[in-house]
Formats: sequence, C-alpha cells, structure tokens
Amino acid sequence: MTTTPGLVCAHHHLYSSLARGMPAPAKQPRSFLDILEQIWWRLDVALDADTIRWSAMLGAVEALTAGTTGIVDHHESPSFIDGSLDIIAEACATVGVRVNCSYGVTDRHGRDGGQRGLRENERFLRAGGRGMVGVHAAFTCSDDLLRSASDLATELGVGVHIHVGEGPDDREAARRLENLAADEWLLVHCVELDRPLKGTIAHNPRSNMNNAVGYAAPTERENIVVLGTDGIGADMLEEMRLAYVALRAHDVTASPETPWSWLENGFSFFPECRDDVVEWSYDHADSPWHVAFTPGVRAINVTSAEGEQLLVDGRPTRVDIDEIRAKAAESAQRLFAKF
Repeated sequence: MTTTPGLVCAHHHLYSSLARGMPAPAKQPRSFLDILEQIWWRLDVALDADTIRWSAMLGAVEALTAGTTGIVDHHESPSFIDGSLDIIAEACATVGVRVNCSYGVTDRHGRDGGQRGLRENERFLRAGGRGMVGVHAAFTCSDDLLRSASDLATELGVGVHIHVGEGPDDREAARRLENLAADEWLLVHCVELDRPLKGTIAHNPRSNMNNAVGYAAPTERENIVVLGTDGIGADMLEEMRLAYVALRAHDVTASPETPWSWLENGFSFFPECRDDVVEWSYDHADSPWHVAFTPGVRAINVTSAEGEQLLVDGRPTRVDIDEIRAKAAESAQRLFAKF
C-alpha cells in the first residue's frame, strides 16, 4: 500500500454534515441568494448545542476515513453562538482530527448578533483555541463589522476566514476589503474577484458547480491556492480529482500537478499533518497523475504524528462510527423538525 501524509480540508462547514436529506425548501431556489436564504440560512439558525456537536462528530469521522487529518472550519449558528467553537473543537479532538475554528460574523441578525460572533471568536482564540476570526461575507456585513473583525485578527495575530465574491451578490467584496485584507487572510471562493486581494485563496470547485456561481479560475491569480470542500464532506482526493477536471475544462493544457499542489498547500495550516501517515487502498495514491484518473481510492489505516493508530482497516479507533452515524441521524431529525 502507498502512504501519504494526512490530508487537509482548507475550507469546511462541519455543521452542514446534517444537511443531507433535509426537507426541500417551499419553492425552488433559482439563484445563489435563493440557495442561501432558503437552505443554508434556514439550517444555521436552527442549530443548537446538540446538532452542532453531532454534525462536527460526523464530519470529523468522515474526514478521518477519507485520510483527512486537518480541517479548517467556518461555523455559523446564530441561535447558539456562545461556546459553539468549543463544541466543534472538542468533537474533532474526540475523533482525533485537528481543527482550525472560526465563527462567521454577520449583520444578518442585527448588530448584536455580529458583536456576539466577534466575542465568540475572541473568547475561543484567547483561551488558546486554534483558529482565525471568521466573517460570513462582505455583503452581509457593515463596514464597521468588517473593520472590527480585521482589527481583532490583527490584535490576536491571526488571519480572517471569509467568503469573498462567491456569487453575484458579493461582487463588491474586493473593493470593500482591499484596504483590510492581509497575507494571513483565507479568502474563500473568489469567483467574482475583480481585483487583487492579499491572502490565500480557498478553491471549492464542487460547491461552486453545485451553486452554479461559475469557475473561480484560481490559476489566473497570484495568490497561494488551497483546496476546500465548502462543507461537502472532506474527501480531499475526490476534491482534487474534480478540481483537475474543472481546471482542464478551463485550460486543456493543465496538469494534475497543479490541483495536487493546492492540496499540499493546505499543510500551511497544519504542518503536523505532514507527519501523519495514511495508508491507501491504491498503490499510487501519492501520484497526482494516478489519483486524477483513479476514483474510489480509500484510506485504510491512519497513524498520527504522535504514533497513535486513529484508523485501522477503514474504521476509527477512538469512536464507534456506527454510533456516531446513528446519533447524527437522530440529531438531524430534530434539526429538520425545527424548520
């Protein structure tokens, strides 16, 4: 079997783990904003401590079984903000997956909601949590809230984790952020980015296709690029494979080595993942040319940098995956009932 380091999902929404099978919206979404309003903003406002915990447990255990040992998470739960990042961090630690947490501040629920989000970021980071200051997106934030998030990140010595230009409603993001953004920032999506911004770009090809927002053309940017899923699991070999196909549709001369480099750039968030060892079901899982054309490659065993076996024969060792799936399904039904 081939081995690689543990993989990194450089942009995730662990709370979306319970979204599979959620009730359909009352009317068919026909735009990106419709999708946000009728699906995701209904989901996040219904989250509570129980659903946050089980969504994080399920997302983390599914990441581990895909050979992903580091997750950069972006969280929002407007009805349960205080302490939400601790729940996510503790759930991931229980499974054995590293996590970088942030709470996505927004003015969608009034100024008080935005301030509470800032306080949750600050509380978690000052207590020693690993993370960034989260911002939902510029188009849901006032200039004052964007400035406050930027100032807090500078004060704490971290970056800002923010959706930028994901869809047409956020086309003004680059103009509003160009005097705030810094190299430490994580800029997510960047489909509608009309000018250079400092920061690392998190490319999420599957999500962009799913939301029909267009191709982000990351190779046309000078920024460092990392690979995320935007909440659609954490199977990073599968995401790399799709990133390659999307890139080839844009540029027929492109090589699989380019999206492979985006995958490797994720180690900047979790250098320790380089020392994790993942054994794969395929003999050439360390080759971008093989992975690009070989679906179904699975993680068999995962050993942490500290020498602990976290996955053996495809099953996690610290937790009962069947129990997590059952508890998550029960939690999802309670979540859906709130709709």
